[in-house]
Amino acid sequence: MRVILKLVVFAIIVSIIIPNIPHRVNASVSVSAQSAILMEQKSGRILYEKDANTKRRIASITKIMTAILAIESGKMNQYVKVSEQATRAEGSSVYLKPGEKIKLKDLVYGLMLRSGNDTAVAIAEYVGGSVDGFAILMNQKAREIGMYNTHFTNPHGLDDSKDHYSTAYDMAVLMRYAMQNKTFQTISSTKVYRSPNPTEAWDRVWKNKNRLLTKYQYCTGGKTGYTKLAKRTLVTTATKGDMSLIAVTLNDSDDWNDHISMYENGFKGFDMTEVLPKGEIDIEKNSDYKDHLFLKDSVVYPATNEEMSLFSVKYKLNKLSNSRGNPKKMEYIVGKAEVYLNGRVVEEAPIYYQTDPVKKKGLFDFVKEIFLSVFGVRTNG
Repeated sequence: MRVILKLVVFAIIVSIIIPNIPHRVNASVSVSAQSAILMEQKSGRILYEKDANTKRRIASITKIMTAILAIESGKMNQYVKVSEQATRAEGSSVYLKPGEKIKLKDLVYGLMLRSGNDTAVAIAEYVGGSVDGFAILMNQKAREIGMYNTHFTNPHGLDDSKDHYSTAYDMAVLMRYAMQNKTFQTISSTKVYRSPNPTEAWDRVWKNKNRLLTKYQYCTGGKTGYTKLAKRTLVTTATKGDMSLIAVTLNDSDDWNDHISMYENGFKGFDMTEVLPKGEIDIEKNSDYKDHLFLKDSVVYPATNEEMSLFSVKYKLNKLSNSRGNPKKMEYIVGKAEVYLNGRVVEEAPIYYQTDPVKKKGLFDFVKEIFLSVFGVRTNG
């Protein structure tokens, strides 16, 4: 009876879904930038790159690092007294006044939306004690998150040193890290922000310089940049369906269109594939393991249509701890699942042991498994 049910459900799903499978295209694209990259946010997979590891000047996209350090300082609701030095910063400005007190949160909005160099210096002095002290924090964070071809000397990106540089890849790594922070997500996606202005009868109103927020419906944030030496630089993010992407271009005269082109090719050429569903896994017949192993989260990875059949999984288990059965420790990691794409490890997920037997799957889970086994994909909407 169970075999017949499987065949019936399988036939229904195939007859309904197959005619509606979207056409997929090669995600190749050409951009004007000297360096460029398109990265999927969840996995960090590179979907497109052009000279992505060459060190270049980066201009105001530097401020992504300044913003995330300010947010992580935990002082966003505290007031900052603006120094004379901050108000003398060259280039773009929100016109802070010496001695005025402004919330760190408002400084970060001015930094990200209007690219205020005065806000960058004010943030650096408050969070790092000085511009030089803040640069140390910037470089420490860069190494911590894997930006190995990056060096910061200031919080704003002005061309005051040859030692201030990064790469398209490293800036994507930074944006991927920053976008894990909810506060950063909110600020980066804000189109207009009103900041109190205690010395005047009117509030400051800042419109985001990131034109992609209004030009491209799937854009979720980003940061612009420009100096005479760096030329135009741009980091943006976009989400369509269950896929979120990061695009970076350095020295690009047509960056808005290039970002849209990269996004469109990425969304059309790749789908988020659920390689392993969360829940019970049955990989060991040993009675100690049987009905006790599970994954807390599904393993999802971006793949082209041609790559769908190239996934494989290997399970590696440790010996069970003597603590099993301890009511104070109902579950713990006993191994990992390694996901391979065309023979190369692309993802890993911890395997958990639960002292109580894992709940058996119902009919809905059964149908879902059949669907995923056939198509292995969630489309991008």
